[in-house]
Amino acid sequence: MIELLDELPDDVLGFRFSGHVTRDEYTQTLLPVLKQRVDGDGKIRMLVVIDDAFEKFEAGALWEDAKFGLGSGLTHLGKWERTALVSDTDWARHAIGLFGWMVPGDIRVFPLAELDAATAWLDG
Repeated sequence: MIELLDELPDDVLGFRFSGHVTRDEYTQTLLPVLKQRVDGDGKIRMLVVIDDAFEKFEAGALWEDAKFGLGSGLTHLGKWERTALVSDTDWARHAIGLFGWMVPGDIRVFPLAELDAATAWLDG
């Protein structure tokens, strides 16, 4: 499931991932909001929370993410300013350690207990 986080500063997009994330959830929940921000005038600051109930991304959701990144995402690389990944899962932290260089802009990883600190960093 993808939940849009709405109690954030105006310039911060936020998403919580839990359970099983499907292609339909990705294309109907995350992608429209992200495309709107990419097409706008401001920079992108994104909060991604992966909670302990997260199980997996459906292959179709990963494909949609890859298509976005290789399509409009590449043409707007300069728009990404900061991304905060908030999670206690080891695999998420290791993935950022290995592939964080591929994420445009600055990226930082925070434990779930530091969600407020992650939001403050994004808003700063």
